[in-house]
Amino acid sequence: MSFPLLTATAVLPAVGAILTAAVPAARRTAAKWLALLFSLATLVLAAVVFIRFEPGGDRYQLTESHAWIPDFGVRYELGVDGIAVALIALTALLIPFIILAGWHDADPLETKSSRWRPTQGFFALILMVEAMVILSFEATDVFLFYIFFEAMLIPMYFLIGGFGDRAHAGTDAAAATQRSYAAVKFLLYNLAGGLIMLAAVVGLYVVAGSFSLAEIAEARASGELEMATNTERLLFLGFFFAFAVKAPLWPLHTWLPNAMGEATAPVAVLITAVVDKVGTFAMLRFCLQLFPEASKWATPVIIVLALVSIIYGALLAVGQRDIKRLIAYASISHFGFIVLGIFAMTSQGQSGATLYMVNHGISTAALMLVAGFLITRRGSRLIADYGGVQKVAPVLAGTFLVGSLATLSLPGLAPFVSEFLVLVGAFAAYPVAGVVATVGIVLAALYTLVLYQRTMTGPVRSEVRAMPDLKARELVVVAPLIALLLLLGVFPKPLTDVVNPAVKHTMSDVRKTDPTPEIEAEAAK
Repeated sequence: MSFPLLTATAVLPAVGAILTAAVPAARRTAAKWLALLFSLATLVLAAVVFIRFEPGGDRYQLTESHAWIPDFGVRYELGVDGIAVALIALTALLIPFIILAGWHDADPLETKSSRWRPTQGFFALILMVEAMVILSFEATDVFLFYIFFEAMLIPMYFLIGGFGDRAHAGTDAAAATQRSYAAVKFLLYNLAGGLIMLAAVVGLYVVAGSFSLAEIAEARASGELEMATNTERLLFLGFFFAFAVKAPLWPLHTWLPNAMGEATAPVAVLITAVVDKVGTFAMLRFCLQLFPEASKWATPVIIVLALVSIIYGALLAVGQRDIKRLIAYASISHFGFIVLGIFAMTSQGQSGATLYMVNHGISTAALMLVAGFLITRRGSRLIADYGGVQKVAPVLAGTFLVGSLATLSLPGLAPFVSEFLVLVGAFAAYPVAGVVATVGIVLAALYTLVLYQRTMTGPVRSEVRAMPDLKARELVVVAPLIALLLLLGVFPKPLTDVVNPAVKHTMSDVRKTDPTPEIEAEAAK
């Protein structure tokens, strides 16, 4: 029996979470180092998964399959394709930086309310989220996926509601109410999507007699399983609704700005750079593979929703006064690009969407974590409370600038490659959608450059005159992310080699081929 590498990659952070939570209350520093150690060990295993994956091999590799609940046809089935491998690598890469960035975010606060921030619980919850996200990427049994898709909401709820932004100091009653509101809104939106998905999961089992993704897809491809048109469409809508909430896609997005605004910066990164990627990943793995005809039927409406997300998110980002909410609305716009790439149904669009998930995770992590360091120093999230920071903290300002430029997809930085591919794929299939999406690029330049100008340039405000520059721990967090943005911006081949074969399989599932360029079509005549 071969070593269960996929299980180990997910179980290791879960074990780390349990051990971290068990550290005595007085040993806070030991808990932090233990959590960091387990996150680094998970990163090593994720690297092994990436290296062992063969792009030209079987669609799902490193597979594991064991009986779990045989009376209900539920199996413990794991397997990864190129898309899952890339996102597991992203998740395992970001968690150590999230832990380092939040090193002091859960320390006890000496305040009038004597509110205790349980350090061990904070880092244990982060590791538990990591375990559940990785298992979601690995699961090839639909019911197994559903369990972890929903279960990750619980630790995220406590991370949002129990550990507030340092700008509020966690003591003010109004701030506590806002955190509770954001956490409950996050939970209710996602639970509603999950309950609708559960009905669709049960319906799928009634129709297909199995929860196994491979078995259902094979039966559909061979003609042994034929779904009635209305049945397939209803099941598709049940799955897609849950994934659109998680993504988040307009108009199901409203929980995200509240959650990111009230959470600490590392937890905000965990939300948008890690957890939300499960939604867009699941659109590729489950919606397109299980319900190909319904996916094509719904494509025009979904593309419209994606375009609204792109423009709406960008416009609201332009008008924000809160740094973290601005980044949240920018993320809504970026998720619109990802969904557009997925449902353009072209190989360039889907490859670009997958790369976008990875690159958005890195660029948003870089920008949000630097913004978190900035907010911690000043004690305010309001853009108007800053000015002239680049004169007193040039390294902080420089890293903030690179993160901002990555957010607007500047050529030479990683997000440019993915956004370019998404637009190429969109133009090839839906030229009007491609034109509308380009407006989002212009708006991105506006909100990112205005944010930098108002916070970093101009006269030095008296409140920031004594602001310290980035410290060693903070540089360890930010420098590798910026290096990755530069590396993948000029050399994305390691990712595209892994992702492209998986995209070909997905294109085959929906029986779509790339449109023939007009020049070639004319030549063929």
